[in-house]
Amino acid sequence: MSTSLPTYCGATVHESELSNGMKVLVAERHLDPVVAVMVWYGVGGRHETPRMSGVSHFLEHMMFKGTDTLAKGAIDLETTVLGGSNNAFTTPDHTAYWFEFASDRWERALDLEADRMQSLKLDPEEFASEKQVVLEELSMGLDDPWRSLSQKVGATLFGRHPYARPVIGFRDTLIPMTADDMRAHYDRFYRPGNATLVIAGDVDPKRAVEAAEERFGKIADPELGPGDELASEPEPALAGVIRINTTWDDQASRMIMAWPGGVFGSDDDFVFDVVVTILTGGKLSRLYRRAVVNEGLATSVSANNDARHSAGGFWIYAEAVQGVEPATIEAVIDEEVARISTELVTDHELQRAKRLLDASDAFESETITDVAETLGEYATDLKWADALRVSERRNAVTKEMVRDTCARFLSTSRRIIGWSLPSESDEGVKAASTPS
Repeated sequence: MSTSLPTYCGATVHESELSNGMKVLVAERHLDPVVAVMVWYGVGGRHETPRMSGVSHFLEHMMFKGTDTLAKGAIDLETTVLGGSNNAFTTPDHTAYWFEFASDRWERALDLEADRMQSLKLDPEEFASEKQVVLEELSMGLDDPWRSLSQKVGATLFGRHPYARPVIGFRDTLIPMTADDMRAHYDRFYRPGNATLVIAGDVDPKRAVEAAEERFGKIADPELGPGDELASEPEPALAGVIRINTTWDDQASRMIMAWPGGVFGSDDDFVFDVVVTILTGGKLSRLYRRAVVNEGLATSVSANNDARHSAGGFWIYAEAVQGVEPATIEAVIDEEVARISTELVTDHELQRAKRLLDASDAFESETITDVAETLGEYATDLKWADALRVSERRNAVTKEMVRDTCARFLSTSRRIIGWSLPSESDEGVKAASTPS
């Protein structure tokens, strides 16, 4: 049974469910003769045990390395021959695979996705070879000073919660991982009942659902046993101020300040989107104008609302101008955070932030793949219909909500301050750490 609901970015969205429980969203939009096909699985870093950290991302790689009927590289080859594109990504909360094809050949994407949902090969030689690729990717990430620092801050911010572990995993979890380990993970999570199919673009909704049923409907959804239940996720517990001081072999002084934040789709999530824009959204924003333009203390400053399914974080990043003391940067950030936590922002600032966010959403929903991605993310991590209310909920944010949310979350007595300083000296950061 299908239902039609209001449009999203010019696409009429139809919701269905296949006979095996797989959810299907068809976003019908005939502006261009293009169709995006995405399969979303409700599995990411937070679904892994500590011993299996990184398996979801590694499995994403292996999904391109052959099935019982498709040779290694066949998916990419077919995509190229048909004039399309494809890719995939893994996050702490989900894994997604996408294709984009002309509207006269998009159904081939369903064949490819249905095949690798049920018959992934996991050849031992390919597994060993791709493991080295993932380990190299891990090493390259650790060679980036911002990523290295953010990983340390994130591990402390989320504590015992699975979000504390990086999606890519660790060397000591990846090296002993076996193909049998991955097979068990694949069997548990890569099944119709844990998947959402999004078909968006120049399609007939009735035919799209029929085509989905033809390819995916025959795949059995296995019953989960008691041992397949996810362990409970402990709340991140951050008490006091924690300082992380590291060094890097260059002359830059980089800082990350982080607090626990709101969860994805909550009122706090929408408020923090506005706060990020008021503080660091463009040259007219508070922190950028003060720290970079007016006082020349930083070469860059930015913020991030990192709202996730079951926990979140609010992050501020700054790189100091050479010779500027870290304490000076911290003091400026503290003053601006205190101001937005105690005083009402202006009407102009609030409306400017909302306009910038609406413009960003419009730009990021320009292509039909963008539309499919937003609908799939909401369908997997929340409810897909919530994507239709993003602008409405953001525009409902008031000045009082901005002040009160910042006062509730952005305390100077409960946060993490991380510095990556030039390797010859870290004299700029002198403070006691309070353990969590």
